[in-house]
Amino acid sequence: MQNNFNNILVANRGEIALRIMRSIRAKGLKSVAVYTAADGEAPHVKFADQAVCIGDGPVQDSYLSIAKILEAAKLTNADAIHPGYGFLSESVDFAKAVEESAMSFIGPSSDAIEAMGNKAEAKRRMIKAGVPCVPGYEQFDQSDGILIEAANSIGFPVMVKAASGGGGRGMRLVLSEKSLLNDINSVRSEALNAFGSDELILEKVIVEPRHIEIQIFGDKFGNILHFGERDCSVQRRHQKVIEEAPSPVVSEGLRNNMGKAAVNAAKAINYEGAGTVEFLLDKEGKFYFLEMNTRLQVEHPVTELVTGHDLVALQIEVAQGQKLTISQEDIVISGHAMEVRLYAEDPFNEFIPSSGDIIFWKEPSGVGLRVDSGILEGQTISSFYDPMLAKLITYGENRDEARALLLSALQSAPIFGLKTNRDHLIDILKKDNFIDGSATTAFITETYGEKGPQKLETSFKQICIAAALIYRDEQVKGFNSSHISSQELLGWGSPGFLKSRLNLRCEENEYQLIIKHQPNGKLTITDGINSTEACFDKSQLRIDGVLTDTIAHFRHNGIFYFASPDSSYEIYELNNSSVVNDTEGGGRVFAPMHGNLLNVFVENNQSLVKGERLAILEAMKMQHELIAENDGIISSIYFSSGDQVCAGDLLFELDLKEVME
Repeated sequence: MQNNFNNILVANRGEIALRIMRSIRAKGLKSVAVYTAADGEAPHVKFADQAVCIGDGPVQDSYLSIAKILEAAKLTNADAIHPGYGFLSESVDFAKAVEESAMSFIGPSSDAIEAMGNKAEAKRRMIKAGVPCVPGYEQFDQSDGILIEAANSIGFPVMVKAASGGGGRGMRLVLSEKSLLNDINSVRSEALNAFGSDELILEKVIVEPRHIEIQIFGDKFGNILHFGERDCSVQRRHQKVIEEAPSPVVSEGLRNNMGKAAVNAAKAINYEGAGTVEFLLDKEGKFYFLEMNTRLQVEHPVTELVTGHDLVALQIEVAQGQKLTISQEDIVISGHAMEVRLYAEDPFNEFIPSSGDIIFWKEPSGVGLRVDSGILEGQTISSFYDPMLAKLITYGENRDEARALLLSALQSAPIFGLKTNRDHLIDILKKDNFIDGSATTAFITETYGEKGPQKLETSFKQICIAAALIYRDEQVKGFNSSHISSQELLGWGSPGFLKSRLNLRCEENEYQLIIKHQPNGKLTITDGINSTEACFDKSQLRIDGVLTDTIAHFRHNGIFYFASPDSSYEIYELNNSSVVNDTEGGGRVFAPMHGNLLNVFVENNQSLVKGERLAILEAMKMQHELIAENDGIISSIYFSSGDQVCAGDLLFELDLKEVME
């Protein structure tokens, strides 16, 4: 029986909601957006034919509220609901609620979601179906003693994972029994808060594997196909950073074998719609079932580009009751596609999430480039949601071409106002062990260490570029209301008021510069030791006769933002700056980001030693421990468990003098 849809509600937000709506519109159908007050100006809201506000901001009262989603669907006469990924996409209760309504769920059955949504149950089913699985523990007894005994039997290192987890959350790598119990309790807590279940599984760690996943698709008539593999090995804390299709190490024979195993896994649960079977591939070419995601994946665009099939359109057709009109032989892998995830996070400060206003965003464009974005310039990025801002995807005849296109796209796409991983992604794409296709899941840790990449000190040349542009901008009327890129600078004109001194700060370094405006229109910039010459040649800035590579700069609230093809940096003009520099290791503890103060572990007058936990801050779906940097005594506590805090809020004060006495 076929159902003809007219109006589809997308129960999601951001780039995925917008991407789904584009396929809905391409099929001549109408779309409905749901949004919160925090997302009121988001692109997916403006793109939809109808939009319904479902709350203020927190996901528990909005995007995770089944009642509010169904109410919005009823209000707008929706025929079907597409869950996207994340949020309620793998909620058994949500799928059942939609199935019991008059609407259709654009996804697998609630039975299939339930079968694979719990990692323990999924592994038990896959073992029964003959699908190769990672050795581990997935049984019902969850007592500490049994888990510790199982871990020792498996052998360290072992992975502790939330049975209901996903998205890289609820996972700990445990190297020895010494930290096992603490890690078990930490994962339980994170799992209960994130997924509503503290059930765990244990898995043997496959050393330096590739993370390979197979895209599968099934219809209501029992037909199940696979669309080849994606390589998602470049990960940070088990969250994917770069994905590509096909994998540089998967042969045609291995692809067929993994594809058959994935199809068998899907058949074991009578799967319908789009899904992904994830495998670990070891150095000997053996693969092991990791998990099955019963939804569309973040990285699905790379599969679409190399196969030529719109997976969202296929989802809609299957949900309407249509039979797949293609066979396995019709699915041909052609060319190469690569995707990066642009995150609101600070790679140079242990990847802590970032939030705030996007004051400047230059979305790239070009042949072979696809941008799935959910952001606009001027939009506020909230701490309530996942930090992913956009995906940049490229297609080329081969891997080298796809990588080069992706690198070029990132280099032309600065974003100002909040910290992002743009510069880090650029650096990854230029690493030899990524270029040659040898990167495993250990790539980021091996390349950048446990704390991630370290930001390179801004060079004197970059400071002089900033100084010249700042000086120039102060001569241009109306600069405060517009941005100027180096390709758009106006003619030099009259020098006007000569500002001979310019005091700047970049990171922790201060620069006292003297700028002399020469009669020939050139600028001499010096800090008393180093000196350089700057000049504006029509619309271009040259430093010591060499054309600069600054692609954009922007001034906002006394901060100057600069971007070159490979790096971004911020400059504060100290003459006008009101920014306070926090000193690491002091007696005052500030919130590093916006978020929810999930737990406070200390009390007034409590003595602490360096390294003790003060609190847990939850932001962008992750939990972050706040640690005492020194021995001390708690003298003031400004927030309580459950409070929302903003970046920079003073949370605790420690009296260090009493301890030293």
